[in-house]
Amino acid sequence: MADLGRFNRLQVIKQKDFGVYLDGGELGEILLPARYVPADCKTGDWLEVFVSLDSEDYLVATTQKPLAQVGDFALLRCADVTKVGAFLDWGLPKQLLAPFGEQHRRMEAGKSYLVHILIDRSDRIVASSKLDRFLDRTPANYRDGQAVDLVIANRTDLGFKAIVDGQHWGLIHQSDLFRRVHFGQQIRGYVKRVRPDGKLDLCLDQPGYNKVDGLAGQILERLRVEGGFIAAHDKTDPDTISRLFGCSKKAFKMAIGSLFKQRLIEIGDDGIRLTDSQP
Repeated sequence: MADLGRFNRLQVIKQKDFGVYLDGGELGEILLPARYVPADCKTGDWLEVFVSLDSEDYLVATTQKPLAQVGDFALLRCADVTKVGAFLDWGLPKQLLAPFGEQHRRMEAGKSYLVHILIDRSDRIVASSKLDRFLDRTPANYRDGQAVDLVIANRTDLGFKAIVDGQHWGLIHQSDLFRRVHFGQQIRGYVKRVRPDGKLDLCLDQPGYNKVDGLAGQILERLRVEGGFIAAHDKTDPDTISRLFGCSKKAFKMAIGSLFKQRLIEIGDDGIRLTDSQP
């Protein structure tokens, strides 16, 4: 069965001058207009298509790829506002409606909004910026250090809120931000801690010793570029460490400690330097 508002792999069952019909299962036959039909297409072929509604609300398929599909959170630009709501550009000719009742605050043309895409009670594909309705639907069942998919949301006094795996709110504290992030960005992150109340503290680098290898490699490469010496060590202030390496002082100390144990660097009062064994 085809899913409205999502990508589907459907079989061609009829060919017409104006396009081909695809088997949509319980949704019936779905037209793929001729302009989207591959040149060598024939009955029986399977095609990867996106199923949506045309201007008359009839099912239609396309090989175009929208910026998001039903169930996703995405940052979309408002193209127009009319008496029925705001229309968002999501990469398809027919723009995506965000009804006034689904707007957290009134949308304005030209601005971008983080929205959830859903099918409403009228079986229309719409967008909603009332994100709280679609999050924390299940208990947060994560372990510390677990990799997750994040969508960066709004900034707070504590840091950045982020949507975790499309299900939960989490927070990246300012003290754990060692690279720039932006509103609507989709990025890989990690669960730093599951708090007793079930809320999630997040970070962008894998916590603990598991991340030392990656940072250690960056430090080695930086040392080679700088001629084998950098004026930074375990007593250097955190702001300088963050500016030089984009990490916390704790992570830096762990990394250079690992490199020192492997006899790849020397740690002196003036900084760190490559050992003679390093190229």
